[in-house]
Amino acid sequence: MTQKTSIKQWIALAAMGLGVFMGLLDVTVVNVALPTMVRDFNTTFTDLQWVLNAYTLVYAVTLMIMSKLGDMYGRKKIFLGSLILFVIASAVNGMASSLLILDIGRGVQAIGGAGMMSLSMALVASNFSGKDRGLALGILGSVIGVSTASGPLIGGYLVEHFSWPAIFYVNVPFGIIATILTILYVKETPSYGKNQKVDLLGMLLSAIGLFAIIYGLIVKEGHPHWDWTDARVSSWLIGGVVVMIAFIIAEAKAKDPMVNLKMFKKPHFIGVVIVAFALGAGFYAYNAFLTALMQNYIGYSATQTGVRQLVMSVWSLILGPVVGILSARYSKKWMISISMFIGTLGFWLMARAISPTVSFVDLWPGMVLMGITNGMVNPLLNTAGMEGIPANEMGMASGLLNVFRQLGTTIGVVVLGLLQDNQYETYLNGHLSSIHMPAPALTGLKKALIDAGPFSGHGIAFSDRLSHAPFAQDFQRIVIHAYDNGMTTVAISSAIIALVGGIAAAVLLQRNPKSVEIPVKQPDENN
Repeated sequence: MTQKTSIKQWIALAAMGLGVFMGLLDVTVVNVALPTMVRDFNTTFTDLQWVLNAYTLVYAVTLMIMSKLGDMYGRKKIFLGSLILFVIASAVNGMASSLLILDIGRGVQAIGGAGMMSLSMALVASNFSGKDRGLALGILGSVIGVSTASGPLIGGYLVEHFSWPAIFYVNVPFGIIATILTILYVKETPSYGKNQKVDLLGMLLSAIGLFAIIYGLIVKEGHPHWDWTDARVSSWLIGGVVVMIAFIIAEAKAKDPMVNLKMFKKPHFIGVVIVAFALGAGFYAYNAFLTALMQNYIGYSATQTGVRQLVMSVWSLILGPVVGILSARYSKKWMISISMFIGTLGFWLMARAISPTVSFVDLWPGMVLMGITNGMVNPLLNTAGMEGIPANEMGMASGLLNVFRQLGTTIGVVVLGLLQDNQYETYLNGHLSSIHMPAPALTGLKKALIDAGPFSGHGIAFSDRLSHAPFAQDFQRIVIHAYDNGMTTVAISSAIIALVGGIAAAVLLQRNPKSVEIPVKQPDENN
């Protein structure tokens, strides 16, 4: 039975949205703070990579575990505990006096972020009913879209005005507010696992398998010239796949499995996770390359870049609630599919815009289309992913959706980066020989450019020392064209990923899959 939605339920949505926003923002916000951290910790970018990687790894590994614990023991309890853990870890990170403390704090913070993210959709679904559920999930989708796109703007502002600890300290007051609102207004879900045993083997295997795969991708990203067959890369990837196969076998035999594999027998759910993966691999991964283009090559500051990227992120705020309402009337299947095709066109426009004189004026049409896709698909995925899922498994469905989105982002950054590196090096090898300068110097410069990679090549080419050399203009022109070749390839590859996601949605998603209505549990005195 559909119940009238009260103001308390919308306040509960605000609490959950605030938690999700903080958790996802911290995936990307640290990027703009790295240069300041290098100076304050007197270290290198290589050492600081673990400030990013620790969060990415632990976040992805714990998503499914936190989802299952929420389904079993009450999603509000696990969400609230995750929120408190996130706030405490954020405070510790802001006070960190060494990289080791910061790395550990980031890992702990990621556990909290994973718990908030993995249970938010299921909590919203169980706190709302009828048409308002679609609207609420649409608003949550807006929050997800905005948080992933606003990292450069928020991070840039905080670092420029308050230094890097501010990106962690800002979570504390907002986290306290979210905690209080969660305690007062979020309704608890039943403890579905009251008579079940915790699937420790499944949790252990999933954690080890995902860790190995993502760590292998991180190693490959950091060493693009290592072959995939290099044991330092392949051993992690192959080992991770083997462990995940063991996980699937164990889950098929378990009495109370961590993941109900029957979910993957439904073409509709498979279509949802494919779109989630494509969204991560195409759109979210591309954002890292777009930010580098705008900062390293066009020359915008972190704040200027963030402001210009509002033409993408603002669409999540505008479209999320609208999409939530429309999804109750129109086919989510075709809305998702058409939106992904719009993103495909956006990437194609981005590829055509890349040139040595590219500016924001050239980029904004493609960025707008990418933003529309993100603003449409994220809310629709939330709703579509919950359809046909039993009430006791909605937390896990949400967790799987986020795992595939995060895995897509990680794989996308690595694969797109390798494609960019390949095109960048190919152009350099084919054109640097035309510069008239001593062969040893040319070889040294080529090695420096390739070792630095496309992101940092601009800094070498336009350094004060080289800018006064007689061959400077020719050298800089070649570096710019090499970078442009790589960025064009990245945009075209992202377009292909978006196209595949759109086709998968059109083929696999159902127009009106049978939904499992979730009764809204009334709070008792303890909630």
